[in-house]
Order: sequence, then structure tokens, then C-alpha cells
Amino acid sequence: MLFAVIFLWTPPHFWALAMKFKDDYARANVPMLPVVASPAVVTRKIVIYSYAMVAATLALAPYAGWLYTAAAAALGAWFLLEAHRLHAQVTAAADRPFPMRLFHLSIAYLTLLFAAVAVCALLPVGHW
Repeated sequence: MLFAVIFLWTPPHFWALAMKFKDDYARANVPMLPVVASPAVVTRKIVIYSYAMVAATLALAPYAGWLYTAAAAALGAWFLLEAHRLHAQVTAAADRPFPMRLFHLSIAYLTLLFAAVAVCALLPVGHW
């Protein structure tokens, strides 16, 4: 399950970064998604992958306990909120969408989620 989380986390994390450096990828002729698709398409895919990622984190809940489940749900809601915020900025034709906000959040999200896994595995409480 943790592999699935990383696998599904990577596209939203990287596409947010690639949105910021889209022009550099274009100049280097590297066909990253933000280079070959519109910002609305990119952020829509970020949102879709974000939902799949959060679902994967919650699939671990029966094995990790209620404490992990609470942490995963809260962190997932935070990530989804930011993914939707970025998509809303792009679809509203904002002058400057802030993809780096989601990029930095994604690092904190993964760190806190895996810390929750470790802490819950070590604690004698928090299990179903």
C-alpha cells in the first residue's frame, strides 16, 4: 500500500513542479505534461491523481488503526483542498497560479503521512 501511495503521489507532486518550470522544459524540448497540455488539463489530472492517492492512503486504514486513519483523512483533505485550489486558480485564469504551494505541501504531506505510519506502528494505542 505504501508503494501505491508513492506511485500515486508522484504525478501531482512532480506536475506541480513542472508547471513552475514549464518554459525550461519547453526550451529543452522535454515533453512534460505542462508543456504538451493546457494548465487546466494538468490541474485536472493533478486532482484526479490526488483523489486516487488519498484513497490508497485510506485503504491502509484497516491495518493501521484509527489514529493513522484520522491522520490520513486530515492530511488527505488538506492535499485535496490545495489541489482543488490550484485547479480553481487555473480555470479562473488567474494571472499567477501558485503550483509551488502544492509542490511544497506534497513534501510535507508525504513526510507527515509516513511519520503517522511509523508512530502508529510503535504506539500501543490507536489500533482498531
